[in-house]
Amino acid sequence: MAGLSSAVAQHRSRSRSASLPSSRSHTNSLQVEAKIHKLKNWEASSLSTIVPLGAETLQTGLAGLAELYSCIEELIHSPLVQQTLFYNRNGKPVEGVLDMSVGLLDMCGTVRDIFTMIKEHVQELQSALRRKGGDSSTDFSINAYICFRKKTKRDIVVKCLRTLKQMENKIVSSQIEIDAHHYLSVVVRVLSELSTSTISILRFLLLYLSLPAMKTKPSRWSLVSKLMKGGSLASRGGQESINEVKCVDFALFSLGGHSRSSNNMVDLQLTQRKLQTLDVRIQDMEAGLVCLYRRLIQHRVSLLNILTL
Repeated sequence: MAGLSSAVAQHRSRSRSASLPSSRSHTNSLQVEAKIHKLKNWEASSLSTIVPLGAETLQTGLAGLAELYSCIEELIHSPLVQQTLFYNRNGKPVEGVLDMSVGLLDMCGTVRDIFTMIKEHVQELQSALRRKGGDSSTDFSINAYICFRKKTKRDIVVKCLRTLKQMENKIVSSQIEIDAHHYLSVVVRVLSELSTSTISILRFLLLYLSLPAMKTKPSRWSLVSKLMKGGSLASRGGQESINEVKCVDFALFSLGGHSRSSNNMVDLQLTQRKLQTLDVRIQDMEAGLVCLYRRLIQHRVSLLNILTL
């Protein structure tokens, strides 16, 4: 990636055409490199931590990705990049970039839809707890929420993670086929870095919602109890090491265990607060995904416009 700005500068020095990139293009190249480097650091930090990622960390990643798309949008409209993409529009590298833009658009839409469904189930559970006051009839609503999350992971999330891995492998294999001395390789590598960063963010978002794999058939409360490995909501030690989704699991487990005890009302209030926090966080990330989806549409439209000049 460090070769983007230097490649632009070298091409400018060799060319006598006044239409080729000015210092503004070189500055934008440096900005792109800085944004990619920032996202790589974010990913490295996220991978190194043993604490499940929380919503604020994910929102930081989404914001950084949106900034990168803005810089890339300006870069691909520079005359040099436009000419490079247009004159190589029938080659495999450029076709691969275009195909990847479709895959990322579809995947982002799927992840956004998953967050929307989770939000709706969280809100339904909130309404049920307010209406029923935490009595034994709330068990059905709680089980419905837990079963939905398990089904979502089994039927959707795992499939999406597999698809993202395949897309990532395709990016890696396509790099081998590019002539490293051609300016096209610089352009394609930048766009590949963008795709890789997008895949990484989408993967982290899916993992945020994922449940641990179940090896045995779950009983009524075994699903959440396995998630939390026992414990009580009143015992706050260790909650700092779980994200908002797991905090709700913790609360639901405690509420179920105390559904007929004197601690019921205390646990009910704490559960409602955890659900409210999760609802707000999911809505924030859903908004970030909507923004990312629009950026992906704009990116694909820009590529199509350039390739059909």
